[in-house]
Amino acid sequence: MDKGLANFNLVVTWGVKEQILNLELLLPELSLLITAIAVIILDLFTERKGLLTVVSIIGLTIAAGFAINMWGTTPQAIWNNMLAVDNYALFFKLLFLGIAVLVILVSVDYVSKFTRFRGEYHALILLATLGMMLVAAATDLISIFVALELAAIPFYVLVGFLKDKKSTEASLKFVLLGGVASAVLLFGMALTFGFTGTTQLPEIAQIIQVMNTESLLANPALILGIILIIAGFGFKIAAVPFHMWAPDVYEGAPTPITLYLSVGSKVAGFAVILRVFYSAFALPEPLSLDWGIIFAILSAISMTLGNTVAIQQDNIKRMLAYSSIAHAGYIIIGLAAIGLSPTTNILTQSSVLFYVVAFALADLAAFTSVIVISGRLGSDQISDYAGMGKQAPLVALALTLGLISLIGLPATAGFIAKFYIFSDAVNNGLLWLVIIAVINSTISAYYYLRVVKIMWVNEPIHEDKVPSSLALRLALAISCFGILLLGIVPAFVMKLAEMATSMFGL
Repeated sequence: MDKGLANFNLVVTWGVKEQILNLELLLPELSLLITAIAVIILDLFTERKGLLTVVSIIGLTIAAGFAINMWGTTPQAIWNNMLAVDNYALFFKLLFLGIAVLVILVSVDYVSKFTRFRGEYHALILLATLGMMLVAAATDLISIFVALELAAIPFYVLVGFLKDKKSTEASLKFVLLGGVASAVLLFGMALTFGFTGTTQLPEIAQIIQVMNTESLLANPALILGIILIIAGFGFKIAAVPFHMWAPDVYEGAPTPITLYLSVGSKVAGFAVILRVFYSAFALPEPLSLDWGIIFAILSAISMTLGNTVAIQQDNIKRMLAYSSIAHAGYIIIGLAAIGLSPTTNILTQSSVLFYVVAFALADLAAFTSVIVISGRLGSDQISDYAGMGKQAPLVALALTLGLISLIGLPATAGFIAKFYIFSDAVNNGLLWLVIIAVINSTISAYYYLRVVKIMWVNEPIHEDKVPSSLALRLALAISCFGILLLGIVPAFVMKLAEMATSMFGL
């Protein structure tokens, strides 16, 4: 009796210690959750709403400190292998935290227009960041789905935050289409679970790899499950033909939230896609060839439609929405290369991570400039940007740099990112896709440089200067510095990306 009680106490003690260790490994996420709660409570008791920004940034900085402290430690699986604590997850966590800091900085002037709900606004941004951090760490189909929804629900609310006609319509469309995409994704996960009998990504990989290749490829359940998973993730990254929500939502949402959706949601989508397909479906090679071809086709269609429709846009937010769709196509080139050659070297995987960082910096610079200019003009029409080079030269210069990086011109992060991903694709037999990408990059130069021309060549149509706050100028300076730094000295970020993806070595 005493021995049995002792064993029971030992099991309980070990279980408690294990859960405490798990909590220590989730300190970045827990600190964000505590910060979100603190911001809501603080909003009830203070009239100095600027404190909400300060507390939010402090919370994000603390979370980043915890994540940096974990970098390079031995990879661990926690919560019954539902989440992973590894360099791959930490890479994206730090990226999400950095993006969130900049989004909160660019929101300083914007939220001053709100008479209510400023605490909720900051808390929702923090909770969306928390969800995306969990997305990057999830290693089980169940935890992936829950994390994606945790990230999506705050965005549904934030898109409709202005409560005007456009914002409400955008939020409703986002909720309805997001619900359909979630159902499609869940159905694909259910089919995969039905075929393999497990939801753990490593276990799915083990079961698939020991099966006969012919019977595996002939099984409609698994193939349909993978296709539906691609469709569900395609919505998150706004890839064609799952992009229909992006233009209207980008236009109707508050511009800082449009920025966060364009950058954060897309980065989170690619974080989970790369982990799922390289961890679970990389082998056998005939299976990876199948989804690699699907990604190659999605890439070509996304690039072409995104760029050709962007040419026709007169609203800069809608133009950047279609630009974002096109860039999803460029990044998918890396996924296609991985699928068509799953045992390829680590540079192919790390080039995808480098590209999402470069895209994030360029989009941050572009949208922050739009927030400054459109906030002053009260218009998102490209024609109203005439003469901004004279009225707000530094802001116009930042927007120009962001657009040039999105084109992929030399000395910018975008050029290095496209060089890496295009060269890796050529090495993996995707020359035809790279040719399409280069043609599309040339097409994109037209509508990006049209904005530059209007700002610097056309005569101003407004007489007022375009002032900006210190927070906005700081966000612009950080994003522009990052664009130039990665364009000239990309080795540091590329090394981090290689360390993050080294866990995927086959």
